[in-house]
Amino acid sequence: MKIEKTKITSYQNSSVSVISREDSFFQAPFHSHPELELVYIKESYGKRIVGNSVEQFVPGDMVFLGSDIPHVWLNDEIYYQGISSLKAKAIVVYFSKEIFGPLFYELKETQKIINLFSQAEKGLSVTGKTNEKIAKKLEKLTTKQNFEIIVGLFEILSILSESDEINFINSEAYSPVNSQVKNDRLLDVFEYVKENYKEEISLIEIAEIAHLTPTSFCRMFKVKTKKSFVEYLNAIRVSNACKLLIETEKGISEIGYECGYKTASNFNQLFKKLTGTTPKEYRKNADN
Repeated sequence: MKIEKTKITSYQNSSVSVISREDSFFQAPFHSHPELELVYIKESYGKRIVGNSVEQFVPGDMVFLGSDIPHVWLNDEIYYQGISSLKAKAIVVYFSKEIFGPLFYELKETQKIINLFSQAEKGLSVTGKTNEKIAKKLEKLTTKQNFEIIVGLFEILSILSESDEINFINSEAYSPVNSQVKNDRLLDVFEYVKENYKEEISLIEIAEIAHLTPTSFCRMFKVKTKKSFVEYLNAIRVSNACKLLIETEKGISEIGYECGYKTASNFNQLFKKLTGTTPKEYRKNADN
């Protein structure tokens, strides 16, 4: 998958953005941007890819990312099953280094923060008491406005720059070539399924996306995700079906067809297998 280049500050029309996310699952693609980013996971779990690193994330996970490190948070399969009690929640802070101005980087008093920015090029995991302290400050930061946000950001950066409870996520700064070799095969598959789950996707077709033989692809996908490709595809289709059942009045057979199922019986069978209820019952329960 080609890394999606973005610029958060242009999109948000601000050089500092504090965003409280809440959704059924994290939906951002594998992407990078020039802004630095602090991410605190409040709820949900799965895998996070930061540069060349692939690791599990759980509630409380906190990372600080430097400029242009590609990254994505991928929730585990259960989050694609439309279970209303499961939420993916996070607080994310984006900011541009340009907000500090050139004189900031010449001050003796700011050298620890400048060093922090340099270390963040490898991605940093924040743990222990530092994690707990910053988590509380991030909660408060979501309620701040205007210059209070800048003050709160400075406090957080000061704490990070003084802490020894920080670990490198990557052993070296991100290398685009290495990342493509190590991560792109699966990420290409995830992106292709996201865009084409409504269509019939053959094993030969998806293996070609990953540049592997069907046998090698099945083995690799099972090792990386702990599920077969068919199981993953059905999870994505059922997740989208849940969304349509709740948000539209379309017929159940129509929704099944839109989500890639050729027969109503097949749709009903797989939907119940993954959610524990039929599409009809799911819609009824959602309305109550």
